[in-house]
Amino acid sequence: MADFTHFNEQGRARMVQVGEKDETRRTAVATGRVLVSRNTFELIRSGGMKKGDVLTTAQIAGIMGAKRTPDIIPMCHPIAVSGIDLQLSLQEETLSVEIEAEVSCTGRTGVEMEALTAVSIAALTVYDMCKAVQKDMVISDIRLLSKTGGIHGDYIREEN
Repeated sequence: MADFTHFNEQGRARMVQVGEKDETRRTAVATGRVLVSRNTFELIRSGGMKKGDVLTTAQIAGIMGAKRTPDIIPMCHPIAVSGIDLQLSLQEETLSVEIEAEVSCTGRTGVEMEALTAVSIAALTVYDMCKAVQKDMVISDIRLLSKTGGIHGDYIREEN
């Protein structure tokens, strides 16, 4: 069990102790996408969805999701997030809503989960706002692109 930091000696779940770690500047960038039909794409672009402005609503939802990450991910530490930049864009070539979140803090643990949660919640919000028009949308490619800070150092995803 020594390799599994989220389990105690008895094999029970625990929150990892981070109090002894140094505070460092930490960032994480995550992305994802929602694949939509041509009709859905045009309704999002024109502002024609009955529920309102899809991209702005999803942006706000994603930011709120990042802030609430420890409430929905077990053993995730509450973090004093210092910034969340969430961008949504329409990509006509792929008929998709592209989502990117950058989260930052100065703390003892990273913000990867906050960035991934921001992207996930934004994608789910796009789905929710468009489901009356299209039920077969696909949420895909949610992934961590990079992270900085902490004892494990920096990480940059190598795309194939």
